[in-house]
Amino acid sequence: MTDSNQSAHEQAMTETGFALQRVPEALSTATTIDEMKAQFSRLQILSRTQPINDWSTRVTQLDNLEVMLSDNQESFAKAISADFGYRSQSETQFAELFPSFTGISHAKKHGKKWMKAHRAPISALYMPAHNEIQPQPLGVVGIMVPWNYPLYLAIGPMIDALTAGNRIMVKMSEAAPQFAQTFAYAIARYFSPDMICVVLGEVDIAAAFSELPFDHLLYTGSTAVGKKVMAAAAPNLTPVTLELGGKSPVIVLDDANLESVVNRVMMGKTLNAGQTCIAPDYVLIQRQYHDQFIQLAKEWMTKHYPDIEENPDYSRIINGQQFKRVKEYLDTLTGGEIHALTTVEPNVETRLMPPVIVSEPAPDSDLMQNEIFAPILPLMHYETLDDAIYFVNSRPRPLALYVFSDNYSSIENVRNNTVSGGLCINEVLIHVAQHDLPFGGVGDSGTGAYHGKAGFERLSHMKPIFVQTKLNGLNLLLPPYGGLFKKAMALFLK
Repeated sequence: MTDSNQSAHEQAMTETGFALQRVPEALSTATTIDEMKAQFSRLQILSRTQPINDWSTRVTQLDNLEVMLSDNQESFAKAISADFGYRSQSETQFAELFPSFTGISHAKKHGKKWMKAHRAPISALYMPAHNEIQPQPLGVVGIMVPWNYPLYLAIGPMIDALTAGNRIMVKMSEAAPQFAQTFAYAIARYFSPDMICVVLGEVDIAAAFSELPFDHLLYTGSTAVGKKVMAAAAPNLTPVTLELGGKSPVIVLDDANLESVVNRVMMGKTLNAGQTCIAPDYVLIQRQYHDQFIQLAKEWMTKHYPDIEENPDYSRIINGQQFKRVKEYLDTLTGGEIHALTTVEPNVETRLMPPVIVSEPAPDSDLMQNEIFAPILPLMHYETLDDAIYFVNSRPRPLALYVFSDNYSSIENVRNNTVSGGLCINEVLIHVAQHDLPFGGVGDSGTGAYHGKAGFERLSHMKPIFVQTKLNGLNLLLPPYGGLFKKAMALFLK
């Protein structure tokens, strides 16, 4: 694309190495089901015969992961951009590479301590015996990666699995084939297939993958597919961690600084063109702030994404199918009013979807029932905080909930009377990058949590151990049950 008709945006992409690439219709290196089963069998046998119980092997694998990321930053970013039709390198650095590197660093710093057996409390009745908890590798962990953040949502679970001493099989998303192939080639160069193997393929391969008898299966994606994954894992009694998404509300209280609110909400809604599982899904705000919110959002777009059609920082919708889905939300809208935040219309050819606000859509509309996963922001009105809390609680549990206020009692009201996977106060998204916080959903937004120590424990068997001493009093409680036994029971059962 170097002719005189090439846009300034395309020229910038070409000059920086992020030229649009043709995405193949299907993966040319797809794994067959037989190959996948053979790979799994070998990993399973190794996990039983050669468990990874030492820290030196685990930290070596984390080192390899870090080197692989460092060496392949540019090729990963280019492949992701190709899959999206364009995504800026800066977004990939900020949202995928940065949390991946910090996650590895955190695991290397703390993993040796996490894996040590440690004492657990014991009742005085059983002393001088003692209790221990010994973390052990589960064995083989399966990871199913989505397309929206295909690097970080592969690396994040891999960090926890490697730190816990597991072997790994990764199923990459068929919706991001350029990255899937690039990632598979990189893994093969830096890791033995006896440690990590990558599976490529379409939906049939994904379905077969979820049916393998993993020691743990971690899936990130939609609630609908998550139900299928859980059902496929059930016959093997495979434990699952499901990171699903859903509707993540924003509650704006009347004391909040509205300019600051708009700044954070719009950041979260435009990152990756809204294709983020914890992106603010809709805003609950009092009616008197409606017009000001929209005006501030327009000003924010002008400042942060000027000339959005040519702007090298704004991403595209991943594919035509997703673009059509998103466009239909607007074309079939029942109730509500669409407020354009730019002068640009959606472009089906480039899959550019400019951000819009939709005020007061019908609560039963597709826009308010489904996860939006796009830069469309519903603005809903409420009268009292209790009304806003009721609105949130009358819907499936969200993956994330955001509240903006400086009023302690109001914040406590939201904290104590809502249930969500995570909660951010006066911020959005950033909780996902906190390695000392567990990340996960609840109810329809997922089951189980990982990241940091929570992820290590999720992907370990925390084996309880009771250690008896030579001298102990338990023999006094054996039959025949005489007077001493009765006196002891009378004392214990008071």
